Amino acid sequence: MSRFGGREAIKGHLAMLAFSALVAGSFSFGGLMANEIEPVVLQAMRFALGAVIVGAFAVVSGKLRIVDFHAPWRYLLLGGTFAIYFVMMFEGLKTAAPVSTSAVMTLVPIMTAILSLFILGQRTTPRILLGLGIGAVGALWVIFRGELAALLAFDVGRGEWLYFIGCIAHAFYVPMARKLNRGEAAAASSFLVLTAGALILLVYGWGEISETDYAALPAIVWIALGYLSLGAMAITFVLLNFASMRLAGAKVMAYTYLTPGWVILWELAFGNGLPGPGILLGVGLTMGAVVLLLKHET
Repeated sequence: MSRFGGREAIKGHLAMLAFSALVAGSFSFGGLMANEIEPVVLQAMRFALGAVIVGAFAVVSGKLRIVDFHAPWRYLLLGGTFAIYFVMMFEGLKTAAPVSTSAVMTLVPIMTAILSLFILGQRTTPRILLGLGIGAVGALWVIFRGELAALLAFDVGRGEWLYFIGCIAHAFYVPMARKLNRGEAAAASSFLVLTAGALILLVYGWGEISETDYAALPAIVWIALGYLSLGAMAITFVLLNFASMRLAGAKVMAYTYLTPGWVILWELAFGNGLPGPGILLGVGLTMGAVVLLLKHET
């Protein structure tokens, strides 16, 4: 049976559904601590804590084997790729508005489809391209609050370009994770990638990391860090690696389009209320696109 159909594919879709919900939560939690800690310090802590959590699970569950440590350059490549994404995201947010940076994020699924073609030879059908296009329109409609004037006022600045570089790295990760996998379990590969990423960030940001007064950080930083490391880092890394072994790259990243809808639910849970009907229309478009993308290819 093809790896793109049957029960394994269903498991991959469920993994990405959970992935999109957890990632969306990081926007709400991250907003609570955005100005309290330097980006590289936050990411180094997230990667390190995530590695500890996933590593403990991998050892206890027997998923980590000696053979998994072969060719460590693979994990440095993948860990560096994801480290670039997270650092560039927070660096971009220093000068760019969240609306415009979020707009750049909607390009990730299309870039993933292109990179999957060159790296894995995965061809994207016209239906998937249509789904990606509809999803992008719906996501942009949500991001710009259903206002044409907001869309026309979009201005690409230095911050947006930095985040665009990070998004290229994000799109690159999905097909490369599949290409470089040598039979490692999702937990094992996630642990090794997170460990490699933590080491890279430690070297890159040692100056800021060593100068941070951790005792003076407010409690919200540690609360948000707990969620960002466990829910939005450790668990999502396992889910992403799990799904990347079972679904085409374009379908994996198509779940990015569900993020605006999940963010609305997270904000509602935080007592911020529902958005206007124009935004809800965009959410409906993104969900319709995902349904189109989930249809099994024969």
